[in-house]
This record gives sequence, structure tokens and C-alpha cells, in this order.
Amino acid sequence: MKPFFVGLLAAGAVSAAAQSLADVNVFLGTERMGHTFPGAVVPFGMVQLSPDTRLVPYALPNGSYNPDVYGYCAGYQYEDRTIYGFSHTHFSGTGHSDLGDFSMLPVKSGQSLLPGDGKDPATGYFETFDKQTETAEPGYYRVQLERSGTLAELSASTHAGFHRYTFPAADSASLLLDLVNGIYGYDGKVLWSSLRVENDTLITGYRHVSGWARDRYIYFAASFNQPIASYRHRKDDQTPYRGFYRRFKEFDNFPEMAGKSVRAEFTFAPNEVPLEVVFAISGVSTAGALANLRAEAKPFDAAKAEAQAQWLSELRKIEGTFLSGDDQTTFYTALYHSLIAPHVFQDVDGQYRGLDGNVHRAEGFTNLTVFSLWDTYRALHPWFNFFQPEHNRNAVLSMLAHGEQSVHQALPVWSHWANENWCMIGYHGVSVLADAAAKGMAGVDWDQALKLAVSSSSWRGYDGLGAYLDKGYVPEDVVGSSVSKTLEYAYDDWCVAELARRQTPYHNFYTGTDHPNIRLNKAYLKRSQAFKNTFDPQIHWARPRLSSGVYKAEFDLLSTHNQGFIEGNAWNYSFYVPHDVPGLIQVMGGEKIFVQRLDSLFTMELPDEAIAHTEDVTRDGILGNYVHGNEPSHHIPYLYNWTQDRSKTQFWVRTICRAMYGPETNGLCGNDDAGQMSAWYLFSALGFYPVTPGSATYELGSPSVKSATIALENGNLLRIETVKQSPKNVYVKEVLWNGQTIPSHSIYHQQLIQGGTLTFVMSSKPH
Repeated sequence: MKPFFVGLLAAGAVSAAAQSLADVNVFLGTERMGHTFPGAVVPFGMVQLSPDTRLVPYALPNGSYNPDVYGYCAGYQYEDRTIYGFSHTHFSGTGHSDLGDFSMLPVKSGQSLLPGDGKDPATGYFETFDKQTETAEPGYYRVQLERSGTLAELSASTHAGFHRYTFPAADSASLLLDLVNGIYGYDGKVLWSSLRVENDTLITGYRHVSGWARDRYIYFAASFNQPIASYRHRKDDQTPYRGFYRRFKEFDNFPEMAGKSVRAEFTFAPNEVPLEVVFAISGVSTAGALANLRAEAKPFDAAKAEAQAQWLSELRKIEGTFLSGDDQTTFYTALYHSLIAPHVFQDVDGQYRGLDGNVHRAEGFTNLTVFSLWDTYRALHPWFNFFQPEHNRNAVLSMLAHGEQSVHQALPVWSHWANENWCMIGYHGVSVLADAAAKGMAGVDWDQALKLAVSSSSWRGYDGLGAYLDKGYVPEDVVGSSVSKTLEYAYDDWCVAELARRQTPYHNFYTGTDHPNIRLNKAYLKRSQAFKNTFDPQIHWARPRLSSGVYKAEFDLLSTHNQGFIEGNAWNYSFYVPHDVPGLIQVMGGEKIFVQRLDSLFTMELPDEAIAHTEDVTRDGILGNYVHGNEPSHHIPYLYNWTQDRSKTQFWVRTICRAMYGPETNGLCGNDDAGQMSAWYLFSALGFYPVTPGSATYELGSPSVKSATIALENGNLLRIETVKQSPKNVYVKEVLWNGQTIPSHSIYHQQLIQGGTLTFVMSSKPH
């Protein structure tokens, strides 16, 4: 039987346009804690085909958690020199591990079907490589493997991974397919798997796994451009048989195998033509994977050309000039990383697996997954509202579908692949909805959105929310991280209030006519003031309280350990009131104290112990006590805008852009968190930032670009211009919109998307 892609014509050649593709360093963030991957993906593609450089079991031999798991959230660390396979699903920049499905590796014929130790060639499978041979660019990855002598090349489409392996001409070509190993460790993760050889060029299969996502199904269909000459399986399950445990081992040319531990080797006759594989996936069924394969199969060169054409189209939507080549690479790589998640999670016919485990069909939208909302509500989703509003509409409608399928009628918190992980705090799905409404998103049932926002905010069993509703704060003796939760619940309540206000007829709202949404707005505005209940009036810092109402006696402003905070301390989180900065200034004791504390936050010296307990960041991600590698601090540099010291926002934004981002592999000072760190940079480099998602305004800062022309999705052009821009001229003397001075420290979203020119007049001195 012919493979699916035989006879398809290659796509037309794409202009090299090396400038645009070369401006992206796909290895940026692959060293230390960036947790990005260098493999092939298309914008928001379901397949992220990338090398996994180490197999890390979740547990150590003594049963304790293996801390090395954290370093391999994306399966890859730049300094490694081993590859265990190229798997088809990955997270980009997250702080948690999972995925890594269907690992494929070219090997010498007869290689062990068990993974080796990465050191001794006599042990099982793995590959080594010279870093000089490893290259990548958007939509394409290649590396020369040393043990098998194979050149490996990867590309991708939305639902398929494309492999091309050039073996030594005289050798038989063999591919190992591993259904066991994946990211998040491999001990006991697979609940069941299956592999079928359908004919001599087509294989299918699936995995049902329980990792971080506790109940995840993924199916595949893979087509080869050469017939399989022979194949063998190995199954290592302990299976009960007539009272005994029988271990199955290896089977030659056995067309089907199922179990918890299945691996296979496929051998092809020697051939000077490279071996190509199209590997399509589905979250629904084998039939779905086959349909995806039929829809997207093509020769490797055509796939690469199409993938890179998609990236060029996105990159060219922003034409920028920069102060340096490093700034240019940093900017366009941030743009690249902002366009990976949330990604497509449906088949070509619109079918997808829902949170309820059932198969649904997306009608009028594209279903998406990977919602790391505690991170991404802050800047990534606002970035989509600005730069990719149709994608964010898909995200909003996917979140509403999730909420309807939830037994709690709750919007997602941290969800992926039809699973809710309940990771981190708050119910920030309401922020994404409120921001989309504030920015004028059409094609959404906003009554349904408000209903789900209210139900998400009313579930008393969720993470201290019941106590919060009763007392106006989360008591520390009820649930940990109580101050962080109180502050984030208060902001989320404001978002619900804004949704209710925007869904109230204008006449009713402003004449006081009774309307259910007016009552909702008032109730949630009152709830949103709960942040004041965390501030100790004696010291004017946010501080944990107990159920009795008293503040916790043992309290350290610098500590993150058992102090009522998560991924931050009292210094960081006391500035988290994005919806009511004037109210925050008041409870902190007034503008003078507020500014003094902001100044100290950026300039104080932390003791080593405090640095050691700062989560998820490198030392480079800490500026004084300001922790940019963790998201709760991201809005803080812009808070000076509410004071007489606006120039300090300009200074610190430029300092952070320069000190905490770069073009190299270690160019991220913390997890990219599904694109949040990158979105902060994009906004800040352009000169404005969404301090309060859910409002229609951006705070003005200090752009680091010299100029930028942005092709907005509505067809309008927004031009950012600077006058006297230089590395030293970090201060803004004047901001003009279409030639008219902006007297305020903010600008409206609706102004920007109408197109026009935003001009920053730069200076070396504060104004």
C-alpha cells in the first residue's frame, strides 16, 4: 500500500527571508528554568515535535519525589548531549511536567528495546550528539545522531509531526517507537496502550495515561514513505495468568500488542532515499488520527515550507527597528513563544474530548487547550486581545465549553487535554472573560459567560473560597497561602463586577433602574474590597489572619515559607491590588510610604536565605526584592504611574527589559509560563502594559524599540515611534497620540486598535 503522502506535490518554495526566521532563537529559554523546547511546532499547533534529552523518573528509589523532574518540564535542557527520542507533545515554558507522547528514535537494527543509562553503549537505547550539529528555526529542527550515524530532521503541522531520517546508505534503517516513556516521569504513568501494524506503511495506536493530567487519552496514526521490512515488539507488563504473573517479552512480526509497557522497532531495507514519517495525533480516536493524517500528510520539504510560511506570516505582522541585534532577537523570540499556547485541541472535523470525558464538536470556534491561567491572564491573554483577537475568542469559547462540562460549572484554572489540574490559586478565568469584554470581543454569549463567572466565584468548596465568602478573607489556619488567595479572589471579584456592569443595559445602569446585573455589580464590587482585610493597620503590610480575626504573630516580611503567600513574600504580594491602586496606596499609608516601599523593593539587598527560598526563578530574575521570574510582580514596575514619580516606571521597565531578558539560551530568568514572560516583554518593549486585565486601558511605560509597525487583525496599522531613542534615554518626556499630547499615564485599547501613531519623546533625564 502506498503511504498517504506519496504523489502529493511539494508546496511552492518559500522565500528564504532569513532575516525574519533568523531573528528567532528557538533555543532561548532551554537552559536553566526557562522550560521551553527547541523542536518543531506551527503557531498554536497541537503537535510540538521535540527532542527529549533525559528520562527522569518521577520518584527516586526510596519513593520520594525526584527534584530533577522539575528541570525537564519541556523534556529538554540545552547542556545535555543525549537524546532518548523525539516525542510529539510538550509544554512550552511551564512550571509543571507532563506530555511527551509517542517517542520515536532512529536506532541501529537490533538495538535493545529498553532505555539505557545515557552513558554505557552496552545498555539500552539512547543517542548522543555533538552540539555543533544541532540547529533549529521556527518550524524545523535537525541534529546529527552519533551512535546510529543518522541525520534527524523534524517539522510539524497543526495535527502532525514530520520526521526525516537519513541513515548511512549501507545500513538497514530502524525506528524505535516507545509508548511508555513521557515527560512527568515514566513509573506507572501508562494505564493502557495499544499498537497495531495496519499494513506495511501504516501503524496506529494510543496511550491512556495518568500523569499530571489524571485521565488523558491520545491516539496516533503514522505513515512511512517506505515499506516496513520487519518489526518486533517488547511488552514488559506483569500480567496475571492462571494464578501466576507472566512477563511477556519480545515478539517478531506480531501485528498487534496492547499493555502498559509496549515498545516496538520497525526495520526498513537499506535505501539511499531518506526515511520519512508523518505522525498524526488525536485526543478523540484512532479514526480521528487517521482523518488528521489524511488531511495534513505531505512530503517533508513541503511540510517544512508550509510550517515556516506560517511563522513568517506571524513574525511579519510586526516590523520593528531596534537599538541592537540582541534586542531584535529577544523581541521576535518573545513573539514566537507567545504563539504556542493555548493550542488547538480538536480534530480536523471539529471533534474534541471534553472535560466530562465525552466527545464534543466545536461549532463556530476552534477548541483550545493548555490554560495556565494564573500566569497567562496577566499579559498573554491581553496580548491576544490586542494582537490575535480571533485566537482569544477561540480561547474564551473553549473556556466556556469547559465550564459547561464541569460538574462545578467552573471555568478552567489550569487545564490541559480535557483535564483540570487545579494548579495555583484564584479563579482567573473570569479575568480572561472580563478583559475580552472590555476590549469589545464579539461573537460570545456574554450572559453565559457571566453565569459561569458567578458559579466559579461561588463554589464554596474551592480552595478557601467558602471561608473567604464568610469572613471577607481566607484564614491562614483554614488553608495555606491565605493572603495570596484573598488578594487574588478580590481582584477576580472585581472582574465579575465588570462583566456584570458591561452586561447591564446602559440606561438601567446609569439611572439606577433595578436590574439583576446591577445587584451583581454592587455585590462583587463590595467583595473586591476584601484586599483591605489582609492589611494589618499597625504595619500597613498584607499579613495572614487567623479564623479568630487576629493577625498571625510569627511574621517575616521577607520569607516565603508558611507566611501566607505563594511564589512571593509580603513585599511582593502587598502590591497586588491591580483593580484599585488608589485604594492600595491608602491602606499602605499614603503615597509617600507607597513610593518609598516601591523604591526599596527594587533596591534592597536580600539575605541569602530569602533568595534560596524564592521559587521558580534564577538569581538573575531577582532585582532587589522584585522577583520578575514569578508572575505576581509583573505589574509592579507600572505602579509608579499612580504617583508623582512616573519616571521610575520608565526607568525600571527599561532596566528589567535589559537585565532579565536576552537572546541566548539562558535569556529567560524564570519559566516562560506558557508565554506570559514573553508577553510582558512584548508589551513593555512597545511602551504600554495591561496592569489591570478587565479594564479597557494600558499603562504607558518606556519602549525599548526604536519603532514598530503592527498589522492589527482588523486591518489597521498601529505605529510606535520614538524620538531620541537610545540605551541611555530611558525616560519619556512626552507621549503623543496622532500628534496630540496624552496628558494621562494610560491609553485606551480602542484608540490603539483604530490604528494611528503613538510617539514617545525620549530623554536621559526624568520629567
